[in-house]
Amino acid sequence: MSHRIRRFFLLVVLFIPLCSLFLGSDSTEPLLHPEEKRLRNIKQLTFGGTNAEAYFSFDESKLIFQTTRPPFACDQIFTMNINGSEQRLVSTGNGRTTCGYFLPGDREIIYASTHLSENDCPPPSDRSKGYVWGVFRSYNIIIANADGSNPRPFIVSDGYDAEATISPTGDKMVFTSSRDGDLELYVATLDGKAMKRITYDIGYDGGANFSWDGTMIVWRGYHPQDSSGIAEYRSLLAEELVRPTIMEIFIADSDGINKRQLTNNGAANFAPIFHPDNKRIIFSSNMHRPRGRNFHLYIMNIDGTNLQQITYGDGFNSFPMFTRDGKKLVFVSDRNAKERYEFNVFLADWLD
Repeated sequence: MSHRIRRFFLLVVLFIPLCSLFLGSDSTEPLLHPEEKRLRNIKQLTFGGTNAEAYFSFDESKLIFQTTRPPFACDQIFTMNINGSEQRLVSTGNGRTTCGYFLPGDREIIYASTHLSENDCPPPSDRSKGYVWGVFRSYNIIIANADGSNPRPFIVSDGYDAEATISPTGDKMVFTSSRDGDLELYVATLDGKAMKRITYDIGYDGGANFSWDGTMIVWRGYHPQDSSGIAEYRSLLAEELVRPTIMEIFIADSDGINKRQLTNNGAANFAPIFHPDNKRIIFSSNMHRPRGRNFHLYIMNIDGTNLQQITYGDGFNSFPMFTRDGKKLVFVSDRNAKERYEFNVFLADWLD
């Protein structure tokens, strides 16, 4: 046997157990990693493209999510049934969109879009800046019927307006805006009025979600402390960019009072959302490889204690959301991906 053939068989022998580890030891759960003790009956709802931020409708019969898939060059907003059927475009198909959410009653949706300023996708971020996100000032929050018809401006300013979510109590919303010169959180009533800024530290505050009783807010934030960090942050923001490599999780009362930091690991922690018991927060982080792209779901108490890892493997897992009864979890993952940068929406039973 030649040296090349022997090396080939050695690679095969090594590769098989790695595949078995990723796919799980139970053949009936091919999408489940063996260490994922909190998840069962994982179902893949989308197949192909880059899918993210899937959130339940109030009656939990549908999901709204953003996706880049043909023929679109950048993210658009889609809805689907919770079994993955009837996936349909509900944004305009123009510009770039992000952060869709159902309004109470599920007859209307909101999402952020750049299409009021331009029909084309904004140019991609300058890679010479490293890994950065675009926080385009052309983003405005749009309201439309649940089928996508009658889209119209809802929250508009000269700055970035996006990342809106609705309180489960159905009476208020929170979103991120740069209307005052920095990326801060604002709370408003569902008519877009009675708007109140609730964060004031220099830096990025975003990705906020209410507790299920509406009394608390959890979000991700980056607040540079030294002059060089502040200068870099402001320089990037002037170019409509933010660097997300260090984000910590924060919590406060829904009016911004009693703010406290829950993580302090120097990693990219994001997508925090409350468990329906209002005592725990699930979120995504690369804390075990802080400069890597291996992200997993973690859950912790609302005081930051009792941290537990939920997902495992060598991949990406993020954007979790529970059903109101806490029995199901929707999330986004690259498990079972057929191409690079493919991320799909999954629905799983949650075991407490």
